[in-house]
Amino acid sequence: MTGLRRVVTGHSADGKAVFASDEQVEPISVSGASTLHPIWSADDAPTFPDEGSLPPTTGYWPPVGGFRYLLMTIAPGDGPRRESTVDTIDTDELNRLMPGLTDVMEPDEPGMHTSDTVDLEIVVSGEITLELDDGVTKTMGPGDAIIQNGTRHRWRNDGREPARVAVILIGANRRGSGGPA
Repeated sequence: MTGLRRVVTGHSADGKAVFASDEQVEPISVSGASTLHPIWSADDAPTFPDEGSLPPTTGYWPPVGGFRYLLMTIAPGDGPRRESTVDTIDTDELNRLMPGLTDVMEPDEPGMHTSDTVDLEIVVSGEITLELDDGVTKTMGPGDAIIQNGTRHRWRNDGREPARVAVILIGANRRGSGGPA
């Protein structure tokens, strides 16, 4: 998987709109896991980084008020219940490249996780299956949008081509949902 182009706008000293940066974002790949392109992130409420620099972050999941913007690519046959895929994931490497990602994963249910985020997702290409509690699933294709509100879920690709999903994770407070505190 090659890099993804990221173009960032900003402001000049006199307040005019400028192209602040134009660069390649290299993917984060872990053997046996999805490929992620971290496009833009912040741990605090957004501000304008006029010089085009990526705001600092402390881990994979955003805190309340923070956000993450990424492109997720899941290979065909990358279903979490497929033993060959699960067995090849190097969790040490995954934690080094994406600190905190596995903190919300359920050890007895590969791929199943719950995060304190509102997830805004749109399928760019391929097909992706979203599984919720009790094995309930929906398969979605290009142009389909998903909004998850801190739900317990996992992804899989049962198709024949890679599935690409644009994802925005927004750190949220969990209260009144009846879910985990």
